[in-house]
Amino acid sequence: MEWKGTDMVRTLPIGFDEALALTLEHIHALPPESTELLNSFGKALAEDIFSKVDSPSIDASLKDGYAVISEEVAHASADHPVSLKLAGSIGAGDQVMTSVTPGFTVRVLTGARIPPGANAVLSEEFTTCDGSTVIACNNAEPGRNILPKGSDVALGQIMTKKGSLIIPGVAGLMAAAGHSRLNVVRSPTVALISTGSEVVAPGSPLPEGKLYASNMTTLGSWCKKYGMQPLLSVVEDDPQEIHKVIQSYSASADAIVTSGGAWTSDRDLVAKILDQLGWKQIFHRIRIGPGKAVGFGILNDKPVFILPGGPPSNLIGFLEIALPGLLTLAGHSCPRLPIMQVRLAKEIRGRYADWTQFVFGVLTPGEDVPVFHALTDKSRLRSMAEAHAIVCIPEGKTVLPAGLTVAAQYLK
Repeated sequence: MEWKGTDMVRTLPIGFDEALALTLEHIHALPPESTELLNSFGKALAEDIFSKVDSPSIDASLKDGYAVISEEVAHASADHPVSLKLAGSIGAGDQVMTSVTPGFTVRVLTGARIPPGANAVLSEEFTTCDGSTVIACNNAEPGRNILPKGSDVALGQIMTKKGSLIIPGVAGLMAAAGHSRLNVVRSPTVALISTGSEVVAPGSPLPEGKLYASNMTTLGSWCKKYGMQPLLSVVEDDPQEIHKVIQSYSASADAIVTSGGAWTSDRDLVAKILDQLGWKQIFHRIRIGPGKAVGFGILNDKPVFILPGGPPSNLIGFLEIALPGLLTLAGHSCPRLPIMQVRLAKEIRGRYADWTQFVFGVLTPGEDVPVFHALTDKSRLRSMAEAHAIVCIPEGKTVLPAGLTVAAQYLK
């Protein structure tokens, strides 16, 4: 530990679980905004949503057929048909002018209102009609082929809870519940700052000895995947320039993620500059592999994540710490990558028992769950690009045996 002013700052590496808990504890969802239903896709609800209507708003027919009094056709069959008089016909959306009385039936089309007096619909294939008489050749118990009023959506019913994501099916449900606009959490703008004199922005000429800022592109794509707006910058190892860019984004963006300059060498400037800017450091260095140089703090009430520049460390730090924080900022009730069960094709070994270690892998079909194959390609970027999932070797373990079923984070 060390003291800065009145605040105690963590300088020793902390465990992964503690780092994640501290991250989520210090971040809160952005303010809500009202948006049209079709523009709400992928966003998190800022409040519980209740139905404004019953849907259907009537007892409706599920089939083309005949509205009947169930008891009158209770014993109808092909050998013992029942004759009923046709009293009229009703289509979907028609006003009901005719009731069903004993000895009569009314033709109804799919979606039509069930006329008064009827308590079942006999499907058309079990009938014949000569224009005035309907021959029923099957029974229809009470409620048969009737969709009751409010059975899809009931007035006042809670439809979706705060923090839930709007996906196509949920959007349709909201429309059925009478909503055309929703209060959702505003999508964050995320400043992605790639530092390093060796890094060049994609699209620029590539001088000898330099490399393109692939980390920035990868993280920006992840932000896009979750509906966030990435703001990209590439900055050389110039303290004044890094200071200027971070200060600017701390005013204009909702969150900042830096890439590179996260460790302790002469050119690892990010944490030092954040100290100069007066950020509140929550932690810097985690017992995870890869990604131990990850840091997190608050600057101008905005979350700031420090990520190392090595591609695997950079991506793991983002997916395991920064992304959950950003999803919390976006109002997600479950701010993690989706989880699935997988079976390990081979034994997976870690290096340190007191560290949490993450392994990229691909999935193949299995008998009951997918099979996870750890990637060992020497190309870091290719392994990351091909990976379907990540398996965690938790703190306290160094080996996960072949055949073990474990939880994996799904990347696709």
